[in-house]
Amino acid sequence: MREIVAKRVADTVKKLCIEANTNLSEDVLEALNKALAKEESPTGREIIRQIINNAKVAWREKLPLCQDTGLVTVFIEVGQDVRIINGAFNEAINEGVSRGYNQGYLRKSIVNDPLERKNTNDNTPAIIHTKIVPGEDIKITVLTKGGGAENCSAIKMFAPTSSKEEIDKFIIETVEAAGPNACPPVFVGVGIGGSFDYAPILAKKALLRQVGHNHSQHDVATWERELVEKINKTGIGPMGLGGKVTALAVSIEKHPCHISSLPVAVNIECHAHRVREAII
Repeated sequence: MREIVAKRVADTVKKLCIEANTNLSEDVLEALNKALAKEESPTGREIIRQIINNAKVAWREKLPLCQDTGLVTVFIEVGQDVRIINGAFNEAINEGVSRGYNQGYLRKSIVNDPLERKNTNDNTPAIIHTKIVPGEDIKITVLTKGGGAENCSAIKMFAPTSSKEEIDKFIIETVEAAGPNACPPVFVGVGIGGSFDYAPILAKKALLRQVGHNHSQHDVATWERELVEKINKTGIGPMGLGGKVTALAVSIEKHPCHISSLPVAVNIECHAHRVREAII
C-alpha cells in the first residue's frame, strides 16, 4: 500500500490550474496552426492569428488565456493500492483549486448557490469525478472550462431505433445553435450511451483526449472525422464571423446503455481548450 500525503495532491492541483489557464498546450496550438492554413476567410484567418498570438502573450507574461478562467472539473484515477494520509482527498483537491486561483491571480467565477449567486471567492468547489483503477498511482486531469461554451451544451434522449444520421443532426444543430457564443473554432465532445446523468460525463471526458488523436475504434474515428467536416460546412467560422473552420476536433466516447434508451450529450469547448494532467 503506497501512501500519498494530501498536501501533494493539493500542490499538484494548484500547479495544473495555473498551467492550464496560462499555457495553451502544444496539441491545441498545432490544431490552430492547421486551421490557419485551411481557413480561406480573411477575417477568419486574422481571428485565428490573434488567438495564436494571445496564447504566446499569455505564456510569456504568465497571464490567463481568457478572462473567464472557468469552472474546474477534475477527473481522478486513483490506484486501489493508494492511501491518502494527513488530510481528506476531496478537500485537498479543493485546496489546490483555491490556492491556484488565488496565487495565479485567476478570476473566481463560482457562486455558492445557483439562485443566491454569492461568489465563493476562491473558485471552489470543483466538480470531481473519481475512478478507482489498479495500481498505486493517482492520475489527476484538470479541465478549466468557461461558462460561455458550457452553456451551449445539450443532451437528448433518443429512441433506441434512432439512426446515426439523426444523432449527427442533433450534434450539428447544437453547434449551430451555439454560433458565436462558444467562441469558435470549437472542440466538440460527444457522449453516447450510459444514462441521462452519465452521457454528459462521457461528453466532457471526450474533451480530455489529446487533440489529433481519434478514437481507437476505426468506425468511431471515421465518425469523428465526418462530423468535423459536416460542422465546418455550416460556415459559422472563427468567432462566428464566417469561414471554413468552425470545429477543430470532435471526440466521441460511448458506453453501454439500457435496451430502451439512447442518450446523447454534446459538450462544446471554446478554442481556449485548457486541459492539464499529472501522475503522482
